[in-house]
Amino acid sequence: MEKQVQINLTPAAAADETAIRKIAASLAGIDMAAVSALRVIKRSVDARKKNIRVNLIVEVFSGEDSAIRTITPFIPIDVSLKQEVIIVGAGPAGLFAALRLIELGLRPVIIERGRDVSSRKKDIARISREQIVDPDSNYCFGEGGAGTYSDGKLYTRSKKRGDNTRVLELLCLHGANDNIMYEAHPHLGTDKLPGIISDIRKSILEAGGQFILEKKVTDFLIEGNTIEGVVTSDNEQFKSKYVILATGHSARDIYDICKKKGVELEMKPFAMGVRVEHPQELIDRIQYHGNSRGEFLPASSYNLAKQIDGRGVYSFCMCPGGFIVPSATAQEEVVVNGMSPSGRNSPYANSGIVVEIKPEDLIRYSSFGEMAGIEFQKELEREAWKNGGHTQRAPAQRLADFVAGDNSGSLPKVSYFPGVTPSPLHSWLPKAIGRRLRDGFRLFGQVMNGYITNDAVVLGVESRTSSPVRIPRDLEKLHHIRISGLYPCGEGSGYAGGIVSSAVDGMRAAEAIAKKICL
Repeated sequence: MEKQVQINLTPAAAADETAIRKIAASLAGIDMAAVSALRVIKRSVDARKKNIRVNLIVEVFSGEDSAIRTITPFIPIDVSLKQEVIIVGAGPAGLFAALRLIELGLRPVIIERGRDVSSRKKDIARISREQIVDPDSNYCFGEGGAGTYSDGKLYTRSKKRGDNTRVLELLCLHGANDNIMYEAHPHLGTDKLPGIISDIRKSILEAGGQFILEKKVTDFLIEGNTIEGVVTSDNEQFKSKYVILATGHSARDIYDICKKKGVELEMKPFAMGVRVEHPQELIDRIQYHGNSRGEFLPASSYNLAKQIDGRGVYSFCMCPGGFIVPSATAQEEVVVNGMSPSGRNSPYANSGIVVEIKPEDLIRYSSFGEMAGIEFQKELEREAWKNGGHTQRAPAQRLADFVAGDNSGSLPKVSYFPGVTPSPLHSWLPKAIGRRLRDGFRLFGQVMNGYITNDAVVLGVESRTSSPVRIPRDLEKLHHIRISGLYPCGEGSGYAGGIVSSAVDGMRAAEAIAKKICL
């Protein structure tokens, strides 16, 4: 027999497996000794009131014939001699497209401009220690994509575009903790992701797939309205009538190639702003109603959103117990982002606070056509470079000073390793962004008492929240609307955002290709 029950517990009781088993058995109407197994389906913390509770949905199993359902295994087919599909980019969209192609009996050939995860780690360290950005191997580019050295958030739960559960299963099969299957806000952690990515690469190679690292795609081979393959930076040609374009939102040169080759592009809304960092202890006190986090509660997070003059102002990629990292992809720009280790045990809490940008806000950049948003990003990132001192040091200001429009003569310690330079962000951020940010922070301070403080710091700039460009595609068949065989997917396509939705998008592209080949 199996029965599903809902349990509401104190944080301490929720950490006690015996207590959970006893209460679950009672709610299921069976003797505790008869329980053969338990499976947590969902776990969430309810901190809306001072009496904090943990909500669990648990499956209770009893009897000889009952068994916990296991994760569907990844059963690779030898695809070494099968039809090839080129995948440009080894981020979540590209890697999960490859896994799905293998399951469907097709051979993925992954071409990635950056280095493997181990080599990337050295290049990322150089950004902080030597202020040197490798344009092909950094926080955004390289095996695993931008998600590899990030928090690894897996918040997406929408089923609209595909099977999110299968993505989580595949992550577990490649080394992720199985708690991602039931946590309300699962994450992997930057300390765990490189190993997971390496295991995924191993699965792809063992099945006969191919990885080509440190080769940048510089051109598309197009005959008429059909893709025939790609060209790399060493002028080598890779031929296939099926190309999955999974290059991420920061591969700006890919949009240049698309424009040159007649691949249609269009502008789309995106967001830019700053990253704010508080002491984690302060956020814990605010969110846990003055209580300390204690032994059984996680580092607390927040999710804030307001409308200011017709534009959304909201928190983005909130990283409890995390660090701020340099995410530039070129030397003369400063871009900040956030990440957390799996334990979320840093003394800092950081989040992007960003303002919605719509195409009609970019009239000044209209001469750049569909690339107007990218030009706006570049301009703001160069401004941050200049105000940070022409290094990877980030321009920064105490939060209360930013809101009040006052200069910060000094700054508290922050997690951003390259360092910070005092700078009046309130005076040089574009007015449409800076004014809305200041108003938004004021409203956030009304929701979270104590949020606006000079113990918090804002750093510039958070500019890579999503792509400002979309590559239009058929909504059902997923291929480009004009170029047959070209399948834009993931964040770079403008149709996904984050690890899970990008992975799902990549898998759907693989399925669309397999379906077309079989017709």
